[in-house]
Amino acid sequence: MLKILASQDGSDLYLATGAPPCAKFNGVLKPLSAETLKPGAVTEIANSIMDAAQREEFERELEMNLAISIPNVGRFRINIFKQRNEVSIVARNIKMEIPTFEDLKLPEVLLKTIMEKRGLVLFVGGTGSGKSTSLAALIDYRNRNSGGHIITIEDPIEYVHRHKKSIINQREVGVDTRSFHAALKNTLRQAPDVILIGEIRDRETMEHALAFADTGHLAISTLHANNANQALDRIINFFPEERRPQLLNDLGNNLKAFVSQRLVKTSDGKRRAAVEVLLGTPTIRDLIKRSDFSEIKEIMEKSRNLGMQTFDQALIELVNEGAIDEEEAVKNADSANNVRLKLKLYRETPSAPVSAVAAAPVAAPAAKAADAAAWGLELKLEEIEVEVPVEDPGRHGI
Repeated sequence: MLKILASQDGSDLYLATGAPPCAKFNGVLKPLSAETLKPGAVTEIANSIMDAAQREEFERELEMNLAISIPNVGRFRINIFKQRNEVSIVARNIKMEIPTFEDLKLPEVLLKTIMEKRGLVLFVGGTGSGKSTSLAALIDYRNRNSGGHIITIEDPIEYVHRHKKSIINQREVGVDTRSFHAALKNTLRQAPDVILIGEIRDRETMEHALAFADTGHLAISTLHANNANQALDRIINFFPEERRPQLLNDLGNNLKAFVSQRLVKTSDGKRRAAVEVLLGTPTIRDLIKRSDFSEIKEIMEKSRNLGMQTFDQALIELVNEGAIDEEEAVKNADSANNVRLKLKLYRETPSAPVSAVAAAPVAAPAAKAADAAAWGLELKLEEIEVEVPVEDPGRHGI
């Protein structure tokens, strides 16, 4: 099943008792078999993937995250969990080759951001939004173009980096360190230039990220939120009321960028990132320190010359370059009416630059492979045409 996922460039594999094994291809869920998985079958698969220590931890915690590599097939991030007293598995396909910045067509300003000497850079998006892929491409760009020491703390390691101009040490929680917090406490003793924290999930991790940036390092991490404003709200809510003024001051002093992204379906049936960029300019830093977030979006819209852009502006540009259609843009917009009206304005004034139309104000209403044959499944993707919409596996930790 993982071989089919990798060979057909799928993103996720889902195994649940009572349902056929399914996989996502370009965001669409497809069954890999007409047969459903019988009780106990997924448990057997899970036990074949986990080692003895992992099986013991799973019995205790009822959750397990791990990564496996299968020679000549690929690398996969695995989440094993219980539901209705049965075991389920979600596997994410991790590309072995790190895509380049050019492949992903990310905003040019991010090349300057990733080469910064110090500060805090946060990648924001939902599960499956491509944050890890974009981040891997940018880390690889720095690795190819600048000497230094890059440390990553991940759970689990996704993309494997090679030493190029930089030395890259990748630490996996549960394998190379007992916990995120244990690794973070010792990171500064390892003389890093760049510190990548896999994900900020709590106050302590956020405090470490700010401390790293404040002591002259480039700290990079990811956060689950839909855009920069939501990310700011989530960070604030990590902290009690009495700590928030100091938090906002530290965040304002150290922020280099919030990079938010969503994957949208392109006209050729593939996917591409729509990227929002909020840069830590003096004006933005001052607004953050004053906890005045209401003006941030407007400033982003008016600061295209600096490299900033909102999601809606990014979507409008993708439409006008022919990458996505209007329906896809409206469906993924923060303000559907705003995007719809601006696209109409562009059609009526096609000689105007796209950036000018996008910024124009518009009044709008408020490690081993399982053998499929052992479970009696005949897997043949090309014969299956059923498409079933499904939620992303974010609630299961993948």
